[in-house]
Amino acid sequence: MHATLQQLRLFEAVARLESVTRAAEEAHLTQPAVSIQVKRLEEHVGMPLFDQVGRKLYLTAAGRTLLEKSRNILGQMAELDDALETLRGEVAGPVRVSAVTTAQYFLPHLLGAFVRRYPKVLPSMTVTNRERMISRLESYQDDLYVMGQVPDNIDVESVPFLENELVVVAHPDHPIAGRGTISLDDLTAERMLVREPGSGTRQAVERLFAANEVSVTPFMELGGGEALKQGVMAGLGVAIMSRHGIGLELALDRLAIVDCEAFPLHRPWYAVHPVKRQLPLAARTFLEFLESDGEQVVAGISGSGETEAA
Repeated sequence: MHATLQQLRLFEAVARLESVTRAAEEAHLTQPAVSIQVKRLEEHVGMPLFDQVGRKLYLTAAGRTLLEKSRNILGQMAELDDALETLRGEVAGPVRVSAVTTAQYFLPHLLGAFVRRYPKVLPSMTVTNRERMISRLESYQDDLYVMGQVPDNIDVESVPFLENELVVVAHPDHPIAGRGTISLDDLTAERMLVREPGSGTRQAVERLFAANEVSVTPFMELGGGEALKQGVMAGLGVAIMSRHGIGLELALDRLAIVDCEAFPLHRPWYAVHPVKRQLPLAARTFLEFLESDGEQVVAGISGSGETEAA
């Protein structure tokens, strides 16, 4: 075969995302450019790699075999790059981090502080939902993965580096905003705004309710932390969010924290990486930085409201 690494990378992306369009967006290429490269790869193989049924792409037997081997090859090339960087002994080069949407409010500040210390580092950050992050984790797309809940079906190492404090929030004019301590039953009687299924925040809250034998019927489901925050400020209901992401809104009296039993709910943020993947020097140093300096960096900016959201 005379396949190029670029063709293998694009094929792997199409197979993982099950979409030429999404693969093109991820690679910052046009859809026709990706299609041409996949077509050329099929010509090298001599067999089709995908079957298309409607708008859905399915790997053929040849495609499944090539996907497995492609990931091995791409993983070995990444390990070669990492080994060379380690031999140079300099904290430099790429640090690839993938984060769930919640982390977008604090992770750039951590990367910024790290780059100020190591100016030759070239960081990249992908923000996505939990489902796609797990897909990226399984295919070794990044060095580190920042999430609030570690997957239990993948062999990973996880390092807690930052505390995530979940609080009940409401519009300042809401009747429960200044009422004193309320019970979980009182809380669930309100119109509850919640994150989408699969959200780490939602799963943590659902476990808390289940442990206290409290049931809740969501009034409205929103697909992200920013939308959730806007919904509360619009008076649609109350929600449970991370305190780090609402500093500015609290300071401007656009949101209020409700005193509720069992809250605040504390859970850590984790930096995760596959056990099978040896971290390059720059990523390993960033992981150490998160452990040693993460809390301090985020605490330093929390007063400005420029950190995370739920």
